[in-house]
Amino acid sequence: MNKKYYTYLILTEHNTFYCGYTDDVEKRFKAHLNGKGAKYTRANKPIKIVYQKEFSTKSEAMKEEARIKRMSHTEKTQLLKNN
Repeated sequence: MNKKYYTYLILTEHNTFYCGYTDDVEKRFKAHLNGKGAKYTRANKPIKIVYQKEFSTKSEAMKEEARIKRMSHTEKTQLLKNN
């Protein structure tokens, strides 16, 4: 069984985005909701997962995460509209 990795984007209560990568999106989202995911999502309450993309390697998922993190809020919003 091949392990899958995901890059994901979470919308927060302040209309900001948090981007990360994981091998289990639902488990990671629950960690964010419980204040155990990331410092950013402790200060900016997560609302919902708005984007996720599957990769076959951790490296690919991390590269996509880095690419998205360099985007402006407007570019991230456009990414969501295109998917």
